[in-house]
Amino acid sequence: MQSTLRKLYMLLISFLFITCSYAGEEGEPVQISYVELSPSIVSNLTGGPKYIRCDVQLMTEYASHVPDIEVHAPAIRHAILMLLAGEDGKLLKTRDGKNALREKALEAVQQTLKDLTEQTMVKDLYFTSYYVK
Repeated sequence: MQSTLRKLYMLLISFLFITCSYAGEEGEPVQISYVELSPSIVSNLTGGPKYIRCDVQLMTEYASHVPDIEVHAPAIRHAILMLLAGEDGKLLKTRDGKNALREKALEAVQQTLKDLTEQTMVKDLYFTSYYVK
C-alpha cells in the first residue's frame, strides 16, 4: 500500500514538471503563460452592492505574446472597467454572474487586442480574487 502511494506521489510530482511543448497553429511551440493585470481592478457597480474588486490573470498559449499583452495592459484594463461599470452588483455575487462576467470580460479583452494588434492573443481570463461589496 505504501509503495503504491509512493509511486502515485512520484508520478504526480513528475507531472508538475511537464510543460506544454506541442506545436500550435502559428508554428510556435505552445507554452502556456499568464499575465497579471496589476494593481487590482476596482469599479463601482449599479444596483445592490456598490463596488467590485478583483484580480485578473490573462492566459496566452504563446510566451511570445506576453510582451504585447503587457504593452496593451492599459487598454485591456480600460475595457474591463467599462464592462464592470454597467454590471448589476446583485448578479455578480452569484456563481452564474461571476462566470458570465468572466466570459464577457474575456470577449472584451480579446476584442481590444484584436482592434490593436489584429490578434486576440488571450486564450482565457481568470479571476484570482473577487470581492463584491
